[in-house]
Amino acid sequence: MASNKKVRPWNRLFFKIFVNYAVMVVLFALILGIIFLNLSEKSTISTFHNRLVKQAETVSKNFTNFAMDEDYYRALTYLGILNELNEDQIYVVSNPYANEPMSSQLESISMNELSTSRVYLTVLKDVFQGKNTMATSYDDISHCDIITVGVPVIGNSREVCGAVLISTKLENQTQFLNSTKAMILYSAVLALFISFIIAIVFARQLSRPISKMRSTALQLADQKYETKTGINRKDEIGDLAKTIDFLTDKLMENERIRKNLEQMRLDFFANVSHELRTPITVVRAYTESLVDGVITSEENKQQYYEKMLGECKSMERLVGDLLTLSKMQNPDFVIEKEPVNIVQICEDVVRVVKQLGDEKQINIYLSYDDEICLMLGDYDRLRQMFLVICDNAIKFSHEKSSIYISITSGEQLIVSIRDEGIGIAKEEMENIFEKFYKSKLRQNARGSGLGLAIAKQIALKHDGTIEVKSEVGVGTEFIFTFVRVEAEELEQ
Repeated sequence: MASNKKVRPWNRLFFKIFVNYAVMVVLFALILGIIFLNLSEKSTISTFHNRLVKQAETVSKNFTNFAMDEDYYRALTYLGILNELNEDQIYVVSNPYANEPMSSQLESISMNELSTSRVYLTVLKDVFQGKNTMATSYDDISHCDIITVGVPVIGNSREVCGAVLISTKLENQTQFLNSTKAMILYSAVLALFISFIIAIVFARQLSRPISKMRSTALQLADQKYETKTGINRKDEIGDLAKTIDFLTDKLMENERIRKNLEQMRLDFFANVSHELRTPITVVRAYTESLVDGVITSEENKQQYYEKMLGECKSMERLVGDLLTLSKMQNPDFVIEKEPVNIVQICEDVVRVVKQLGDEKQINIYLSYDDEICLMLGDYDRLRQMFLVICDNAIKFSHEKSSIYISITSGEQLIVSIRDEGIGIAKEEMENIFEKFYKSKLRQNARGSGLGLAIAKQIALKHDGTIEVKSEVGVGTEFIFTFVRVEAEELEQ
């Protein structure tokens, strides 16, 4: 069976969900991490460059004021403070090519001292032309990359009289970038770890109920219909679990019905065998007596023949009732209905049973509030149903009593058959419509126990109901309810 087949780990739903989710998260984290690293690096370098340029512009603006005021002392003091507070190297250089160069007293370094640096000379060349310039180079002394920013200093004649140079090591900025990258990397690893945990939880939430439903289905296949999934979720998986539980209930109900039908079938054959065994035994005994010559007189032979005929008629009636009941209980059997007058049927029934009632001096009364009470039905089947009830009423009624048949027409047709007989005990009421059920009364000795079962099935086939009211020693009343049909409806 499938339940015994071992599933490889990589074929399990949990593993597939986890791997797909994990691959998606890893790809997303890699792409997002690369984008963030590039953006962070560009943003950091851009911010660093802008800071140096703004710092150089501020120094240039102040030295422009110092040059115009010829305030050499403040200028040198300001420059000294800046160099103490910053790790950056700040230089102020006079422009030798200007018509009115900045005073040498404002310089912090001369062109001759800077002439050994190719980078400084390149930056100064652009700065002396009035441009803000930035360049990166490798410093042989500090053995690291440095970045140099140059900003012009404007003199009184509005020409470039000097330049402000700020040099700083890229090492510090590189460390900051590396720390930023490390933080992004650590964040990505932590996010992946959390995502994997979420993936495991998510995969379990999907795979565990499915595995539970699979296990439940296998147990249902083994006819363990009491098994339930035990899943209570308000989503599609929960709906599927509820459907399986609903199927379980239906299977349990069908199994119960099947067992009941099987028991009914066994009871049916047992009852049929029991009912047929007695008349067959009697007929056989009479036949053997006749064949063996035990009975010699013609008068006794005639009596045996009559008894044999009676038993044969009894078996014929039993078989006929069984066929009728089997046909009526078949769900595919459909009664051909036509408009019938229930009053006419009851009058026909009264004429038939009146002869039986005369033997016990029983009076039969029929009353109705309308001569025409129409319904859709089968005349012969309805007549058979009422005959069964009236026959029982006569059978269990006292001599010189009465039977009352009344028909009431309203929104529905109600037919009541009431006798003044011995009544039905309460413990027997729920069983009277069962097949082969017979009370132990002597009046029922010759009955087959199928009459009321047939009557009920006929009522159901006519979309009607049958109700019984009875009191021991007072009498019994059978009440039938059917759908009434108006003549105008039939004409339409």
